[in-house]
Amino acid sequence: MNDAPTVNILIVDDDKFLLDMYVMKFTQQGYNVHAALSANDAVEVLKQGFPADVIVFDLIMPDCDGFQFLEKIRDGKLGEKALKVALTNQSTDAEKEKAHQLGADHFIVKATMIPSEVVNMIDTVLKAGKAS
Repeated sequence: MNDAPTVNILIVDDDKFLLDMYVMKFTQQGYNVHAALSANDAVEVLKQGFPADVIVFDLIMPDCDGFQFLEKIRDGKLGEKALKVALTNQSTDAEKEKAHQLGADHFIVKATMIPSEVVNMIDTVLKAGKAS
């Protein structure tokens, strides 16, 4: 393990299998991970003070979708400094544009990357951000 500060990641997905897999992959790379099975749970986690450096979220979830989640955290001034990454199987240009307009920094289509590639991509983005 290196001496780099711990990076806190909040992962939001209603698919428990995928959520658990991403938690395992990020944890194996040394990240401190908090998982939420719904957007509403994730909002509560942020309200309770979880210092997310990265928020990875699905767009399609029951009750509160990823777009509504972005609106809630923006309006609540939650996770303002966090890198926000939509991780979804939705891939239309309109959905990408809407996510970006609501504050998403990156948009990853689940079907195009395996979980370890997602972790590597986020790691690369974080390192690039620290260098600039």
